[in-house]
Amino acid sequence: MPGLRGDEAGSLIAVFFGLIYVQVNTRALPAAAEWSLRVLASVALLAVVAAIYRRRDQRRGEPTDGRGFGRAYWLVVLAEAVALFVGLQVLAGPLDRPQAGVTWVSLVVGVHFFALAVVFEEPFFHLLGAAITTCGAVGLVLVIADVGEAVVDTVSGVVPGLLLLGFAWWGVQRNSRPVSPANTSAGTRSA
Repeated sequence: MPGLRGDEAGSLIAVFFGLIYVQVNTRALPAAAEWSLRVLASVALLAVVAAIYRRRDQRRGEPTDGRGFGRAYWLVVLAEAVALFVGLQVLAGPLDRPQAGVTWVSLVVGVHFFALAVVFEEPFFHLLGAAITTCGAVGLVLVIADVGEAVVDTVSGVVPGLLLLGFAWWGVQRNSRPVSPANTSAGTRSA
């Protein structure tokens, strides 16, 4: 993403996917909770985007960190896409558990953060990966226990969405000082 540092691009990706998680998975909740969470997610998106643009203005003319989304990143994304597609087909087809789709998505997304932790040398991705993977695993247990859709969607969809929104905000804030030649190597990794 031209003109963005790695942590800014990572935060932007996380906030958009967090918004999608919340928007898609609140439909089974009571209307007040659904719309409150949707508004909260939208405000979080706007706050992260505003913080990114504010940072860009502060560092106008300074170099970006030069860390792009290289081959290793795209291999992780490809593996994630294949795992999502195959898993969702198996759940909806032979296993006849289409309601477990959100749990599978969270399991795969969570696991992909472990790989990204290595690719981007970002240990905190392990924490995010563990949290989202746990949400997916707990949701799968809830599907097997035949718990209602609203609970499964909240545990495996809404909570991971909120985690992504929170990590996006944290990622864009954690390195909020302007970039200078003296600190370009420290704290500029992807969030």
